[in-house]
Amino acid sequence: MSQALYVFDLDNTLIDGDSSTLFSRFLVREGYVSDPDYLQHEERLMLDYARGEMDLHEYVALIMSALVELSRDDVDQLVARCVQADIRPRIYPQALALIRALQAQHQPMLIISASVSLLVKAIAPVLGIEHAIGIEVKMDNDRYTGIIDGTPSYQEGKITCLHHWLAAQPQYAGPLTFYTDSINDLPLCLRADEVFLVNPCPQLAAQGEQRCWPVLNWRLD
Repeated sequence: MSQALYVFDLDNTLIDGDSSTLFSRFLVREGYVSDPDYLQHEERLMLDYARGEMDLHEYVALIMSALVELSRDDVDQLVARCVQADIRPRIYPQALALIRALQAQHQPMLIISASVSLLVKAIAPVLGIEHAIGIEVKMDNDRYTGIIDGTPSYQEGKITCLHHWLAAQPQYAGPLTFYTDSINDLPLCLRADEVFLVNPCPQLAAQGEQRCWPVLNWRLD
């Protein structure tokens, strides 16, 4: 029997903020970024993202530019530190309560995010979610590059990545419930059987109003 699946966007849905932005600021604070315009460049690209117009290849190249000389282990240790210091405190308590309730019901959950996979897969266990999909980055000699590997989980690409994941997890082919805040996720919203909007951006809120999607107003305590 196919199980229902609960799918979550990550940034500004389960956490208050964007994990990639938080990681970028962490790298600057820790002295791993020498470009004085790095954060301004990141902010400009995030404004593009908010409009649904981001050049994702440019963004991933920027985020990973400070890490290309580090080993995979060193990067993973940096990510773990960032998650504990900067991301864990931003988890919405309402998100945690929902996740705990779904765990108690043995409901399968998946995060699918347009942040890089090394971030998403480090955050998911902290939230208590077993499965996670993010943008994969090519490796070269045990180092992360700034090049996207495969279909990025962004806009329509989230559907492609989800279908690929479901093909390997046929037990989760039941009804799909999706939680998100972003207009970039409209394609996946239209694919889902049930949609909840978490603090939606104005564009997605307008789409949701037309379709009577419930809105959740989550805040930090």
